[in-house]
Amino acid sequence: MKHSQTGQPPQPDLVCLQPQVSTRLADGNTLVVKQLQSSIVPVTVLIAAKNEEVNLSKCISALSDFDRVVVIDSGSTDRSATVSRAHGAEVVNFEYYGGYPKKRQWAMDSLEISTPWVLLLDADEVVTEEFVTELRTVLHNPDSKDGYLVTKGFHFLGRKFRYGGFSHSAVLLFKTGKARFEHLIDESSEALDMEVHERLIVAGEIGRIATPLIHEDFKGLEAYVARHNKYSTWEANVRSQHLSNREWGKSAIRPRLFGNEQERRRFLKQVAIRFPFEPLLWFIYHYVFKLGFLEGRRGLIASQIRSSYIAQSRAKVFELKLKSLGNITASNQKPTIKTQQQNGPAKRRAA
Repeated sequence: MKHSQTGQPPQPDLVCLQPQVSTRLADGNTLVVKQLQSSIVPVTVLIAAKNEEVNLSKCISALSDFDRVVVIDSGSTDRSATVSRAHGAEVVNFEYYGGYPKKRQWAMDSLEISTPWVLLLDADEVVTEEFVTELRTVLHNPDSKDGYLVTKGFHFLGRKFRYGGFSHSAVLLFKTGKARFEHLIDESSEALDMEVHERLIVAGEIGRIATPLIHEDFKGLEAYVARHNKYSTWEANVRSQHLSNREWGKSAIRPRLFGNEQERRRFLKQVAIRFPFEPLLWFIYHYVFKLGFLEGRRGLIASQIRSSYIAQSRAKVFELKLKSLGNITASNQKPTIKTQQQNGPAKRRAA
């Protein structure tokens, strides 16, 4: 990876676009136009990972032009750290003690980030050449926004989905220091240590990157379903809190029907969670309204998993309600322990 030699943030004009060069092929009929660009993209890429050996190679290999790539690893027991270093990324270990912040916000708070921009990726996400080209144009624009929505192009069971509405957008690119994750709920150290569906709150204007990422997990359907079971536990706790006090958290994006995509999705969730047949509604939305049936059996399975995720979340909300009323007691329930915030480099150790 290419780093600034001075330790100072590279200026946006370092990614200026060079003149175009036109070349006519030997047959004299086809004109190839290539846009020459400087090599360094002044962006720090933060990749959240745990046991992502099978995904990291493809993810990091596509980031060779980025100034800095950091993998925030949660004690992986596979070769995640080895694969990351072999492809030129830094590896920083993260240990979760509960509460806020979780993994990516901790990295944003604790790492010394000298680049003017930050891009957040999951290990199963890959940037394309087209994405990088558009990114350079955005960074070169003197009127660039403070944060950008990026679409995660959904791939499932070996196929890129064109239908079904499973690709979604979230703020993943932002100017350094201009965004923070929502603080929705405080969980124990045994919970997921990475932000699940918390969104970034941007201090400023939000734009959009039109070119999507490739979002494709190579760990298989069993891992995909198991992960969403854990996500549904987090979802249930967030929903339960909102239904009891009408608040999403200590800091949260505003639910707005006519806001950006993050705000609109939050508004629609606020409405949908009150419908008794919400799981069925989501199945109809993905499989019928968004034409998921055109993806064949893959579209059916993806729509069923989405519906099941919502059903599990609602069932767990009901269980939480019963517990709060004292009607049931969890046999594995443990006493709540007050956790300390883990800001600062003291919690960072070399991998």
